[in-house]
Amino acid sequence: MTVAKVVWDRIESNDHRLMRRVHRWRAPRWFRIAMIVATRGGDGWLWYAFGVILLLAGGEHRFAAIGAAGTSAVAGIFIFRALKHSSRRKRPCEIEPHCWASILPPDNYSFPSGHAITAFAVAVSVGLFYPYLQPCLIIAALFIAASRIALGMHFLSDVLAGILLGAALGVASYHVFALL
Repeated sequence: MTVAKVVWDRIESNDHRLMRRVHRWRAPRWFRIAMIVATRGGDGWLWYAFGVILLLAGGEHRFAAIGAAGTSAVAGIFIFRALKHSSRRKRPCEIEPHCWASILPPDNYSFPSGHAITAFAVAVSVGLFYPYLQPCLIIAALFIAASRIALGMHFLSDVLAGILLGAALGVASYHVFALL
């Protein structure tokens, strides 16, 4: 057995253990509502609204910040679509029913989390232009990422991979647009 296989089996085992706990937990109503609101925010409308606010009140960095956020988000979409089609990993909600979440997945595959990639690509790229906003942006991105696990759409490893990819795209995009 190869080292990669042993590592992947361990990750998958931990993912499935967490999935079973999350899927069987009868979360309080406020938590369920918060997770649905967070995941819907990650569908895009939160970032579009934030882009409009930046456009209207973002100061001298607004165009660079919007360009960096948009570029990193679009790059993230291409990356997660390619990875999802190559990995073909089943979603947790397809493996085991969830006790309270009934939202439908946006596509067929789990790895990586597109919501996490996009949320962190936007949060990191914009946060580097506006450091005083970065804590709020990262917290919003973390809520979006966590909601994907809580709602049975993704495994923890899907979300962690999405966070790393999104943050890397955000940093790279910031460096490109900061030079303009």
